[in-house]
Amino acid sequence: MSIIIDGKSLSIHNLIKVARNNEKIELHTDSINRIVSCRNMVEDKISKKEIVYGINTGIGEFSETVLNDNQIEDFQKYLVYNHSAGIGDPAKKEFVRAAMVGRVNVHAKGNSGCRLEITQTLIEMINKNVTPFVCQKGSVGACGDLAPMAQIALVLLGEGKAYYKGKLLSGKEAMDAAGIKIPGLKARDGLAVINGANLLTAMSAIFCHDLINVLKHAEVGASMSLDALIANLKPYDERIHKKRGFDGAIKTASAIRSMLKEGDLIRGKITTKVQDAYSLRSTPQVIGAVHDALSFCVKQIEIELNGVGDNPIFIPEDNVQLSGANFQGTPISLPMDMLGAALTMVCVLSERRLNRLNNPALSSGLPAFLTKGAGMFSGLMLSQYTADMQIVEQRILSTPASIQSIPAAADQEDFVSMGMNTALKNFQILDNAYGIIGIELMAGAQALDFREHRFGDGVEQAKKTIRKHVEFLDVDRPLYKDHNAMKALVQSKDIVLDIENIIGEFYANK
Repeated sequence: MSIIIDGKSLSIHNLIKVARNNEKIELHTDSINRIVSCRNMVEDKISKKEIVYGINTGIGEFSETVLNDNQIEDFQKYLVYNHSAGIGDPAKKEFVRAAMVGRVNVHAKGNSGCRLEITQTLIEMINKNVTPFVCQKGSVGACGDLAPMAQIALVLLGEGKAYYKGKLLSGKEAMDAAGIKIPGLKARDGLAVINGANLLTAMSAIFCHDLINVLKHAEVGASMSLDALIANLKPYDERIHKKRGFDGAIKTASAIRSMLKEGDLIRGKITTKVQDAYSLRSTPQVIGAVHDALSFCVKQIEIELNGVGDNPIFIPEDNVQLSGANFQGTPISLPMDMLGAALTMVCVLSERRLNRLNNPALSSGLPAFLTKGAGMFSGLMLSQYTADMQIVEQRILSTPASIQSIPAAADQEDFVSMGMNTALKNFQILDNAYGIIGIELMAGAQALDFREHRFGDGVEQAKKTIRKHVEFLDVDRPLYKDHNAMKALVQSKDIVLDIENIIGEFYANK
């Protein structure tokens, strides 16, 4: 069954279904009517020779330049040409598909002024898996993601490039092969496709979706380290977190208690310290804060997905067009800068637990660097180096992009969000997170193999899954294979899925 696009109910969940799982979309009848009504208004204004930005005027610094009748249609073509100014590697297909879905949902509001054929063609491209080739760099995230979205618009002209059935073809070849009619671009059509922070929002939505998996694995890593380090579990008592009131902390504490259920530690069968170091008792507050930040970011993204990210905006019921700045990416780039930094913070905490596992002065009786032959062997000493290097990179990448505005377009566009920088660096932070948390999980499994008490059911299952991919480190061996195996394992979600089969969903009741 197709996902209905109506301009008001697009969720991140459904966006992922289309972008990654190739689910089909369908335009709601009401949206069709709104798009047609809006287009009729635009054509009426064109016929009356009213001045409308981006239709019969130039754009940016050239907004005061009025175009004649013969220039209006060609202007949309040249607009797309000159904005197809990206550089670098291609954006992932799922990012481009998600951006297209987001743009269709903007059109579905009925305020963009393009022809219905344009929206319907984008839908057909999504449903038939014609994905434009888009350079991932070039957007400043303010006038919309103009450079990448223009490469999508090129295909509507039968130009540019697009992927179809695993091949990169010319835009015309891809459209012809898929049986899609090339609509061309008439007045307003080009700008209606390229305006808005669509790629930024799409990438941010996918980042938020993937972050949930990382947070679950961070909670698994914490649980394994707590069990291995014989930690005091009073800081995970639900009553502590309810007294303060942060939902995220309550959620993380609950997940960790579930991981440790039925183990000797949580049942009080092992003597613990009266109070542990912050890295062992602050996990609910730290990871929980990221859960709360994530909730805010999801809210912002879904507002953007269902809003009118365009300029100008046409309001048929009032017969008016309004120029503004709804293309501005700051409402997404600012919170997403925060979320990238938040993920870095989670990884810093993970590394501190890893340090305690490795350090014999801090590990409650575990052998130095988790090896039986310290001196002859170095165990997981260098695993910490690898984690540390990635954390430093994350810290560099956590510098906010949203405050880095560089004026453009002869100072007409004198404040921009740099949101695409935010989106790109967040995925670099995420990639490192898979590796860092994977190393803590590997170290946790190694440490637990030196313990003899009963572990929590979730912890025991995590160790079993890890051992299918990484063997116990009896004597030193090249660890790069293990590190990469653990990174891939975290990305695959297999550890969490196996655990949830045993203890239930992490946040089922939260």
